[in-house]
Amino acid sequence: MKSLKVIVLSSLIGFSVHAQDVKFPALDSSPADIAYYPLNTTRVKKGEEAKPIIKVLYARPSKKGREVFGTLVEFGKVNRIGANESNEIRFFKPVTIGGKALAAGAYSFFAIPAADKWTIIINKQTDRWGAYTYDETKDVVRVDVPVKPLENVVEALSITFKELTDGAALVIGWDKTSVELPITFKK
Repeated sequence: MKSLKVIVLSSLIGFSVHAQDVKFPALDSSPADIAYYPLNTTRVKKGEEAKPIIKVLYARPSKKGREVFGTLVEFGKVNRIGANESNEIRFFKPVTIGGKALAAGAYSFFAIPAADKWTIIINKQTDRWGAYTYDETKDVVRVDVPVKPLENVVEALSITFKELTDGAALVIGWDKTSVELPITFKK
C-alpha cells in the first residue's frame, strides 16, 4: 500500500513538472478583435433574442507614430485589412454588396487602397496569412468606396458598423482615414 502511494505521488509530481514546460506565446502586438452587426448581438440579457447578421474577425495593428497609408500600407497593392491572418467576414443571411448578391457564409476581405478611394474585395479563400497567397480568381465582389478623412487619429485599426435604411455600412478607420462599405439585406 505504501509503495502505491509513492507511485501515485511521483506520478502527480511528474505531471505537474511536465505541465510547467508549456510555453505560451506572448501577447500579439496586433491583437485579434471581433465586430458584429447588430452591434449589441453579444450583449443580450437572458430572455432577449439577438441574432448576428454579420461578424468580422480581424487583427488591430497600431499606428505607433508611423506613416500608415502610402508607406506602411502601400497604395495600389492588395492588402489585408489589418494584420496577421486575412480578415474573415461572415454573413449569417444573404446580402448584397456593390449590386452583387452573396450567399450566407464565410469570406475573406482585402483592400486596394489609394489616396482617394479603396477597392474592397470579398474573396472565397479563407484561413490564409495576410495577402501573400491572395488569389484574384476567388474574388466574389470588388467595389470602390471613397476615402473619408478623419479629424482625429485612430491609433489602432478599428472596424464597426453604421445603421443604414436597407442594411448596414461596414466602417473601417485607421490613422486619419476611414471608408464605408454599404451592405444591403432584408431586415
